[in-house]
Amino acid sequence: MTALPPGSPAQDGIPGLELLVEVLSGASSDLDNAGFYSHLAAALCRVADVRRAIIFRYDEATHQVGAVGAHGIALDLFTHAHISLAQAPEAARALAEDRVVEIRPPAVHDIAPEFASLVGDHALIYIPMAAAGRWPGVIIAEPSSGAAPLDAGRRDLLWTLGKTLALASAARIATFNGERARELQERIDLAREIHDGVAQRVFGVLMALSKGPVREEIRVRCESELTTALEDLRVALQRPLGRVPRLTGTTLAAELARLPFEVPDLTLTVEGTLPPVPPRLEALMQSVLTEAVRNVRKHAAASALLVRLTRADGALVLEVENDGVGERRAPGPPGMGLRLAALEALQLGGVVEFGERVPGTWRVRLAVPEREP
Repeated sequence: MTALPPGSPAQDGIPGLELLVEVLSGASSDLDNAGFYSHLAAALCRVADVRRAIIFRYDEATHQVGAVGAHGIALDLFTHAHISLAQAPEAARALAEDRVVEIRPPAVHDIAPEFASLVGDHALIYIPMAAAGRWPGVIIAEPSSGAAPLDAGRRDLLWTLGKTLALASAARIATFNGERARELQERIDLAREIHDGVAQRVFGVLMALSKGPVREEIRVRCESELTTALEDLRVALQRPLGRVPRLTGTTLAAELARLPFEVPDLTLTVEGTLPPVPPRLEALMQSVLTEAVRNVRKHAAASALLVRLTRADGALVLEVENDGVGERRAPGPPGMGLRLAALEALQLGGVVEFGERVPGTWRVRLAVPEREP
């Protein structure tokens, strides 16, 4: 077999292909976001020979930029930071110009003060994760100690690796959307099954009973049809109605502590002392809280948010209340997120209610058994 000549386009693309194969084959689909993107950051450090790296990604759902994965540096350092492109103009330049930007001493890093202690006096490389006109994120990497300034070949390699990780991120999002589409199809199938089976049998029984006095054989036939319909309904409702929330790697208490940094324009009040949340309920609690806050941002001109978590009759009850309902920025009913959260709650024997409790105040309420049914 003839070896590829050094510097040829085909050889330059080999690290990118190797990285793509590694991240797509080595990252389990069960990894949460932090695990998946930290896996990408670790793979980049190995392939590109950089000391450490952190991946920042734009979340289209929350319209915020967050640190989603890291290797060689603790991701927790960025958990409570409010991040934007305005605070990292070099990252914005890398994305806007779609090229790798390197800042080396004695050049000064133009970066937000809260990140200054993390930068130090070493070089930083900004690698855009951009593809097809979309900017899913940016990678900030620190070169290995004593590494020379980037030459054209290494700069092209890092640019290619950034594109590769953007592709891996898009593949994960596409997989998630495919799962959601399958879940929706399952719900449609369930509704059709109940309509075609249970509803039609009950309709036939109603027709038979509406024709006056019922003979004994008709009564027996109606009883048989209703028994069959009840059994069909029981079997149908034993099927999962929605996805089971995945483990998040954090807690409701930690999310509430982080919330003021996410929504600085809202005054957050956590009423009382939070009781401990069983691990099996953590993901559901966090999902309902996230959807409730997202609903506030979309449909209310709120200034205050009240959260309480209490125990009542063997159940944990999470309530999220906000003001500003009478001055809605975006009229309309709550979105699909709260309805999906209600389906998730059903899987654990819980129920989600939402609506205007008193004029001007909206409440989302989750009640779920503390113990497994």
